[in-house]
Amino acid sequence: MTGKGNTAKLHHYVPQGYLRGFATEKGRIVALPLDRSRTSFTSSVKNVAAQTHFHTVDGLEEPDEFEKALSGVEGQAISIIGKLEESKFPLSESDRWTFSYYMALQSVRGPDTRKTMEHLRAKFVRVEIGAGGRKNVSNWTKKNLGFDPSPEQEDRIWAEATQPGGPPISFSNFAHIQHMVDTAEKLTPYFAARPWSIVKFEQRSLITSDAPVNLIPNPKDAASEGMGFMTAWGITFPLTRKLGLLMSDPMVMLDGLESDDSRVQELRGAILRGEADRMQTGTTAMEKLFNEHLAHSAREYVYHHPEDTKFVPDGLPEPNLINMSAGGFMDAEFDGEPWFGSPEPQEIKEEDFNQA
Repeated sequence: MTGKGNTAKLHHYVPQGYLRGFATEKGRIVALPLDRSRTSFTSSVKNVAAQTHFHTVDGLEEPDEFEKALSGVEGQAISIIGKLEESKFPLSESDRWTFSYYMALQSVRGPDTRKTMEHLRAKFVRVEIGAGGRKNVSNWTKKNLGFDPSPEQEDRIWAEATQPGGPPISFSNFAHIQHMVDTAEKLTPYFAARPWSIVKFEQRSLITSDAPVNLIPNPKDAASEGMGFMTAWGITFPLTRKLGLLMSDPMVMLDGLESDDSRVQELRGAILRGEADRMQTGTTAMEKLFNEHLAHSAREYVYHHPEDTKFVPDGLPEPNLINMSAGGFMDAEFDGEPWFGSPEPQEIKEEDFNQA
């Protein structure tokens, strides 16, 4: 029998099975808050990196259906990590794609992704309403919210929309899940088509966080240059406290080749077959590469084995659930006059923003 009575309530955005790789045999793990007013604490992996009903979708026969689907993906991934612990590497191409999807999903499934979506949407709505002018609020409300606002409602909508940061916007669980799955599918090739290095540590250990997938910039690039999954010099993912995965830049292998050169596809095929993969022994420098980037990319928490406190870097950042911001014209002040002349409803296009 299914239904809400059997619905799982506490949903993890970092899987329990994954966290066990950084915990004691009894599943105890240290959670270190980035909020400096709070102290670290030791808890069960069941009780960290989770929120109540984070993936619940009301209206379904099983409201936690997506949580259960995630469990299947996570189970496959944990099995693959087990193979890597046993040095069964390179992986089969099938396992490589499966694990790449798991990492892509992990990179966009946390609360920071949802908060960032809400933040960017609020900024866009702010410009959309503000650029249309105060007199266009009624028309905007009819078109977008489906009702005729009273003068008092117009005043409130204008005030909330044009305040710094825009209006309060919340994405539903369903919208978050849809965005998560769509984005993960697009990101997966950027994990699979990189040379993989499995780094095994003996004397030193790795830590993890609520954002365990991390982008490593090219040391030659300026700090102001943008970086994404396609352009990052490397991507790191700590698999357990003694095992790390480093995905390096495939462009090094393609240097000097045109995109339509047949050798590009040959090299891509070789990478996907694991022919460019390798295993290496973890060094102090490699441990610092993993741990320092991970710590400074964490959102709210760093997690580690109780014996691994010494591997947590100094100078942790403040908590931050917004991983992408928008400034420029989106922070403009509005005086109630329309930007483009007419207060009548109109489609605001990207080129209009560029002109503004």
